[in-house]
Amino acid sequence: MIVHKIYPVGFASNSYLLTADGKHAVCIDPAQPRVLDKAKALGLTVEFVLLTHGHFDHIGGCAALQAAGAKVGCLAKEQALALGADNLALEFGGEEVPPFTIDFTFTDGEELTLAGIPFKVIATPGHTAGGACYSVEDKLFTGDTLFAGDIGRTDLPTGNASALQKSVKRLYALDDDYTVFAGHGEDSTLNEQRKHNRYVRA
Repeated sequence: MIVHKIYPVGFASNSYLLTADGKHAVCIDPAQPRVLDKAKALGLTVEFVLLTHGHFDHIGGCAALQAAGAKVGCLAKEQALALGADNLALEFGGEEVPPFTIDFTFTDGEELTLAGIPFKVIATPGHTAGGACYSVEDKLFTGDTLFAGDIGRTDLPTGNASALQKSVKRLYALDDDYTVFAGHGEDSTLNEQRKHNRYVRA
């Protein structure tokens, strides 16, 4: 499996295109409509979108990908935030998120096979109530739950500091090491965060 990391232009999250065959892809957190152009340039058809949570800077490209045929999914508990006014676009001075729909939802612990790629869903409430991370082979996509040397904010709608601490420790309790692909910033490893994260250590 190949992971293509797409850095944002302006304020938005990192986006990720995952492909097992070089033709079909899953996108995690399409931050901006330009993610569709990046996929096309790579010769990829995005079949599915997985959201780590519903803040505007992670979902701005959902409508474009959905219009091109992708199905969008998130943790069931996050659906209302992803589709509602609490996505923070206007509060942070951005434009309204182009409208899209949620095509499928899932729950903690579910295993999904999308575009030939096996995903494990890990519910990680705290940054938002319905936040999720995804483990794929030796890779962990953490959204705004865990960053390199940091963790997500909890002072936004549905955030909870105690819940986030528990969620991060749940990630630390996973077996073995993982490459951590976060919603913002650079990549890290789970072992590095277990030892040196300044907010939560194992």
